[in-house]
Amino acid sequence: MIRIAMLCAATLIASPAGARTITVAAGPGAQERLQGALLDAKPGDVVAMGEGRFNLTDGLSLDVPRVTLRGAGRDKTVLSFKGQLGAGEGLLVTSDDVVLRGFAVEDTRGDGIKSKGANRIVYTDLRVEWTGGPKETNGAYGVYPVSSAQVLIDGVIVKGASDAGIYVGQSEQIIVRNSMASGNVAGIEIENSRHADVFHNNATHNTGGILVFDLPNLPRLGGGDVRVFENNVVDNDQVNFAPKGNIVATVRRGTGVLVMANDNVRVTRNNLSGNATANVMIVSYRNSFTDTKYNPLPRGVAVYENNHGRAGYDPQLPGADMLKAAFGGTIPPVLWDGAGDAKALGLSVTDPVKVLGMGLAQGAPMETAHPGLVVLNGAPPAAPAPVVLPASMEAAVK
Repeated sequence: MIRIAMLCAATLIASPAGARTITVAAGPGAQERLQGALLDAKPGDVVAMGEGRFNLTDGLSLDVPRVTLRGAGRDKTVLSFKGQLGAGEGLLVTSDDVVLRGFAVEDTRGDGIKSKGANRIVYTDLRVEWTGGPKETNGAYGVYPVSSAQVLIDGVIVKGASDAGIYVGQSEQIIVRNSMASGNVAGIEIENSRHADVFHNNATHNTGGILVFDLPNLPRLGGGDVRVFENNVVDNDQVNFAPKGNIVATVRRGTGVLVMANDNVRVTRNNLSGNATANVMIVSYRNSFTDTKYNPLPRGVAVYENNHGRAGYDPQLPGADMLKAAFGGTIPPVLWDGAGDAKALGLSVTDPVKVLGMGLAQGAPMETAHPGLVVLNGAPPAAPAPVVLPASMEAAVK
């Protein structure tokens, strides 16, 4: 009887090609009606959500390929999870060739929108927000594709994630563009992924703006071939509110772009300013690990043609007051932890700014630092090629 009710509650409109538009309105019974439409969708269908607030008590899931879930706009169609009873994500997608567009997800107990093993997925014109502001109890990730190939994130806004606002992990062929991350711990994070272009984004008022990580003990290692370019990474001043024990709980307030243990990364033509610790940090993974395949050092990182504004005026580092005094009140805007041989690792900074080396051996505690100015003039490998996604994905955002 429940399934019959679900079918009757959604309006089905057949298209000439045989695909349908299933229309779901806001109002009473939204949980059952919307989840019912996602269960009943067939490949090629559009599930169209009307304007208004959908008050939901449980997470939603989609496991049908070639489905578009569409709202009336990220400020017009709101999926509210304030009454969510479970601790899972708001929306979980586990199928290929899905387009998510034109709606908001608010106040999930877990992640906002997660896709896993979903290839050729498009996130566009979305908003994910925890409306109570930064809290440790907020969900970890706002937009969270993982274990996927060909990911497009375009025109997305995320606020309040207790880990990363926009996160792509263990994936390849990724574009993150035209998006805004604000008030998160990490604004945008590319983790254990290869071939990613991150550009034309605004990362502001996070603890850290844009992070490019590689971590041990994950199914996929060897992240790299990442281009971070033409972004505004400014005023990342949020106190770190990540739960203790999370890797991002170690991110220093006032970090602009951070590259850790990644390979062949370009940081170029970005506007970097107002980041109290550093505009750019190039660091190794500092925790102990047992993964014999993991390389904790950054390799082939090139930083060039960026615009640097004020930075390093309140560094969250041991001995910060002495450091600031030594450099006239602010430390240099680019920081390298000092692990490994910079030339052999191919680390290069050609921006017309000074670079502070912390003189740390890999894994050594920060208290053992012996900082000083360094020149990073290694020869990185050839720049990664631009990421090119299928034309159908690009068409989905127009």
